[in-house]
Amino acid sequence: MTFSETPLLENAHVRLEPLVAEHAADLIAAASFGELWRTWYTSIPAPDAMAGEIERRLGLQREGVMAPWTIINSRTGRAVGMTTYMNIDESNRRLEIGHTWLGRESHGTGINASAKLLLLTRAFEDLGCIAVEFRTHWHNHQSRTAIARLGAKQDGVLRNHQILRDGSLRDTVVFSITASEWLAVRNALVARVERAS
Repeated sequence: MTFSETPLLENAHVRLEPLVAEHAADLIAAASFGELWRTWYTSIPAPDAMAGEIERRLGLQREGVMAPWTIINSRTGRAVGMTTYMNIDESNRRLEIGHTWLGRESHGTGINASAKLLLLTRAFEDLGCIAVEFRTHWHNHQSRTAIARLGAKQDGVLRNHQILRDGSLRDTVVFSITASEWLAVRNALVARVERAS
């Protein structure tokens, strides 16, 4: 088993399917609602760039450095977003959950917590990770709040970490969950997912 493999992962709320080109139409619809892709501090693909982003992620998977999934709403069967394992470091049993986005209609529905429960369970219980990282833009307060609600702790801020497509500089906030914290994080996430049922 390698960290870049993408087995089907599912629970009552969400199904994480290996990303394929056929998901593009649903993903375009999800990103287009409210023009979510125009948000300046995120990297949600624009509708006309979705096919290219899917191929980019699949290319990184072929190189063994990313594991890309499509997030499927179990109730509707529609693709509502994307997520990945990235910055894979198998020798140190670490990875980052990132490049995640959900269409606006899926915000606040329990889909994000359900997907993170699946991804974290695989990382810690199947792959034996010692730490899982999350990173987000300093100005993405919604993402920072969601990551903290998972039980991740803030490690620090990488100042002027990246140059974004509009030329602005991104300060990156780094969070992580360690293996010793996983049981408590898992219990809290399971309770959140059950309340959303």
